[in-house]
Amino acid sequence: MYFGAPLISREGYIGGGGRVNVEIRLLRGGDEAEACAGMMAASEPWGILGRGYQESLRVVSDPSREVYVAVIDGRITGFVAVEMQGAFTGYIKSICVALDLRGRGIGAGLMAYAEERIFRETPNVFLCVSDFNDGARRFYEGLGYETVGELRDYLVSGRSEMLMRKTMGPLSEAR
Repeated sequence: MYFGAPLISREGYIGGGGRVNVEIRLLRGGDEAEACAGMMAASEPWGILGRGYQESLRVVSDPSREVYVAVIDGRITGFVAVEMQGAFTGYIKSICVALDLRGRGIGAGLMAYAEERIFRETPNVFLCVSDFNDGARRFYEGLGYETVGELRDYLVSGRSEMLMRKTMGPLSEAR
């Protein structure tokens, strides 16, 4: 697990134009993992994809992943899970923001944090988004991601996962 730059503070937007500091840091322990799993299992697209609480808990508890949480006033308001090993080093496995706080900059802050982390080691960030999740795809495109492939019937029969990438250049130039 990566322990560099474990804590940052970003400004986010909460309600009526007000601003609040959002702490982004590594997930700490089982209670936080359970809070993240509950958040994920209670929202889409994970229900459509068949990811319930137990599978969500496995995602955030896997020691091969780095999981960063967004915290406001002691409440976990979102998280991002990053994979830094494997074929797609710098893969964002999952991102989730509490339903009542979506659209207020928390997801953008988590993505920026994950990207900063990944770009320190590799020039590419990868993620997948379901073909039916138009809002998420627009969000990622607005952050500079482009679709580089389609994985048909990957998670759910009859649906595709769109592989997206944000890049600073090819791997051959990063070494």
